[in-house]
Amino acid sequence: SEFQDAHLAEVKPLVEKEEIPPVLCQEQDVETVHGSVHVTMCGTPRGNRPAILTYHDIGLNHKTCFNPLFNFEDMQEITQHFAVCHVDAPGQQDGAPSFQTGYVYPSMDQLAEMLPGILKQFGLKTVIGMGTGAGAYILTRFALNHAEMVEGLVLINVNPCAEGWMDWAATKISGWTNALPDMVISHLFGKEEIHSNHDLIHTYRQHIINDMNQTNLHLFVNSYN
Repeated sequence: SEFQDAHLAEVKPLVEKEEIPPVLCQEQDVETVHGSVHVTMCGTPRGNRPAILTYHDIGLNHKTCFNPLFNFEDMQEITQHFAVCHVDAPGQQDGAPSFQTGYVYPSMDQLAEMLPGILKQFGLKTVIGMGTGAGAYILTRFALNHAEMVEGLVLINVNPCAEGWMDWAATKISGWTNALPDMVISHLFGKEEIHSNHDLIHTYRQHIINDMNQTNLHLFVNSYN
């Protein structure tokens, strides 16, 4: 039949999907009105388009909090069109040295007041804020005080009075050295996840113990509390 002589051709999409080039990032310490802060800038600001500004939770930094999201394939299209500014709270970046004796950690409001100087440093006029936990609170304060610089907010777990936080705070009176990782874990995860997802919890506990500066983390936690 006529179908016997037909040749099946490989079906190709009408438009070939182009390989998305990697986004270049630069890291630097920025001096602000309340001290130095580590910032990672990915991509180049484009005209009047807002940048994405991220701020992490306690026990994390921008890498552990946001890299899984921004490395996701579907997010690559967004990062090609929007510059992303990752802020690490003072002393929370990987390999951060301990603060000098007598250093007073900034309050939540002071951490928020660092952000305008960071935006100015990189020439960012407006941002879309993306924060979780402590970072969500800081971005909220920033938006309330500098509404003209914020075009939108994406906030996760912004309520510091949530059950997980209160459970965590109730145990704060015990010894810090051994209890700090577990306290932070109980803030980051719910009870059910802590008891059922052992591999995930182990990964985060090891990150807190091995990668975070414990003294600096203690200061950040106290500031949030």
